[in-house]
Formats: sequence, structure tokens, C-alpha cells
Amino acid sequence: MTTQPHPSRGTSAAAPAARPGSDSRTFVHDSSDVPDHLQITGVHKSFGGTEVLKGVDLDVAQGRTTAIVGPSGSGKTTLLRLIAGFSAPDSGRIALGGAEVAGPEKWLPAHKRSVGYVAQDGALFPHLSVGANIAFGLPLRGKAASLRVGELLEMVSMDRAYAKRRPHQLSGGQQQRVALARALARQPELMLLDEPFSALDAGLRVATRKAVSDTLDQAGVTTILVTHDQAEALSFADQVAVMRDGKLAQTGSPFVVYTRPADRATAEFLGDAVILEAWMEGSLALCSLGGIPVRRPPVQGKVHIMLRPEQIRISSGGPIRGTVVDTDYFGPETTVRIKLEPILVDAEHPRDPHQPVGGETINIRHWNAMLARPGTQLSLKVVGEGVIFPWDE
Repeated sequence: MTTQPHPSRGTSAAAPAARPGSDSRTFVHDSSDVPDHLQITGVHKSFGGTEVLKGVDLDVAQGRTTAIVGPSGSGKTTLLRLIAGFSAPDSGRIALGGAEVAGPEKWLPAHKRSVGYVAQDGALFPHLSVGANIAFGLPLRGKAASLRVGELLEMVSMDRAYAKRRPHQLSGGQQQRVALARALARQPELMLLDEPFSALDAGLRVATRKAVSDTLDQAGVTTILVTHDQAEALSFADQVAVMRDGKLAQTGSPFVVYTRPADRATAEFLGDAVILEAWMEGSLALCSLGGIPVRRPPVQGKVHIMLRPEQIRISSGGPIRGTVVDTDYFGPETTVRIKLEPILVDAEHPRDPHQPVGGETINIRHWNAMLARPGTQLSLKVVGEGVIFPWDE
């Protein structure tokens, strides 16, 4: 299998586009100039009579990073194992670089797929040195192998001297980098990362994730990250695929899936969401936060509207009033629970009985904990657009 030229991640090239038929709110840029490296079509997989994957379709562009995110048991790791070649799908097709590797009449085993795999625990051989772990499977021997090991260690931001250490002498983050170096040693065209940072503490996780991302970016390797960490998926990838109950609920750029979630479940999974009753009239949703603009609303009448907490700002003279119920302090920001004032009814113009009456309690975020003490009355304003979901969703 031969690779094709591709732009590096982080360039001006557009993010991979969603498949035809995806939700109309999934706005992504055209990526027709970037060839697809991985194509998954109609993949199903069952274990013991339980259907784990229920018709998955996913395209991954050459040289880009896709994060598959979802709750435990949603099918993420099963899909990754099918891509790697560790097991075969019950139906559907998987193609790498335009060549089919799994389908009704073909299945290529893992060692013939030019795919690198990094597991959650790194899976290093404890009885081998770091250098021997990285060199495992390399066709090189002697000095040539040592030179290559040194190059790979530097590629993952580690000193060549680490080659003489054993895995138990490394930190968790260092072990993950060694596992990545070992996977890169065979020069794979596709790299699969199965929750590789989940066992690390918060600070180390961020640093290791950045180092791994930079390494893969410089190597130009198409990458798929499986994670249940929403922030990790949004920060790491060019494309995010949200998996739920064995299906992909939405696929698009991180910005799109966060700001334009396809449904309420996706919105709530990807981050904190303020969801209120609303009445949709034209392109304006009327709710206890006032009139919120909505882009291309799919329905009218009674709906739910979704805003992210950071869209609701404390603002002197803002048109919305509420009282602080309590706060949670997190250092750089504070989560503030605010009970909104009920919507006043104009006696001369009675409110439609279906319209919201207000008075809900919402969560927002603010940097100044002293400004939002319990019992304080605040003025608020909303920035940006909302996303609406059908009332019965």
C-alpha cells in the first residue's frame, strides 16, 4: 500500500466533510482536495447475540486526526479493533488507501495492514529495555537499530539515554511515548490510539497528549483516537465522531459537533449544556433568556433550546435577571447556579399557553467568584445563537 501526499494537520486545509444525509445542522468545510485514507461502510459486529456495532459509516482523510468519542459500551474499541484487523466485521466494508481490507469476501490480517496500535496501558514488554521494546519487529540490527531507536526516542521528545532503561523505571507518560515510538518504528500509514492517556493524571495527560499530537503531526500519520474524554476529543482531533449505542450519532469538526450538536443526547454528552423550554417563531426562539436567534430551525412551535454555559454572560444592564443560588469554585472559573426570574405576562396581550413561563435554574461559568455570591441578583445577556431540538426529543 502506498501513501499519497497530504497536508499536515493544523494547516489551512479543510476538515473532513460529513457523509451525505447527516444532520442539516452539521456544517463542515469541503475536503474534496484531501483524499480519504480510511473508509468504513455499513459495518456491523455482534458478540454472543448482542449487536455492538449497528451499521457504522466513517471516512477519515489522509494525514488527519479523528477522535471517536462516546460512553463506555458504545462500541468505540470494537470499531478500532476491526480497523486494526484484530477481528473481522460481520458485514460491511473497511478500506485503507483505497484498498479493501475487510469485506464480504476479503479480510486482511493485522500484520499486513500497515497500522500502528497503542493500547491504554502501552503494553510494553517488562523484561525488555526501552530500546529493545522500540526495536521489536524492526528489520534492522546492531548499530543501525540503535541509531533508529535514538531517532524514534527524539521524535517522541525523549533523550536517547532512555533506551537503556526498563519500562518500570519510566513515568506513565514516558511509557506511553515509548509505546508510540514502538508503533512508529514500523512506519505505519494509520495510527490507532485506544484511550492512551486515560490512566495518566490531569497535568501529565495534557502534556503527553500534546507531545503525541505534535509527533504524529510531524510524521504525517493518519490517526484515530478512541476516548471517552470529551475535552480530549475536541482538543486533539481535526474530526470528531460521536458514538452512541453502536452508531455514529454525529461526525464533524470539533467546532461543529460542540456548537451544533445533532441531538440533545450529543449536546449533553459533549459538555455542559443549558437546555430550556422555548417557543420557536421564525428564526427566533422565545425562552426565559429572551429571544435567541437560531440558524435554520428545523421546526416551529414548542421546542427545547440549547446554549453552552459560556454563552450566558454576567453583564451590567443586561436584559435578563436572576438570583445566585450557589457556586462551585474551580480555580480559574466558577460554576454559578442562577434562578431566572419568571417571564412577565402583558395583561393586554395574553401569552400563548404553549409558551414558556421562565423561572428555571441554570448553570453559567464566571471567572470572578466574589461577584457571584449566593443571594446576589445579577443581570445577564446571551451571546451567539442557540440550537433547538424537537420537544419530544
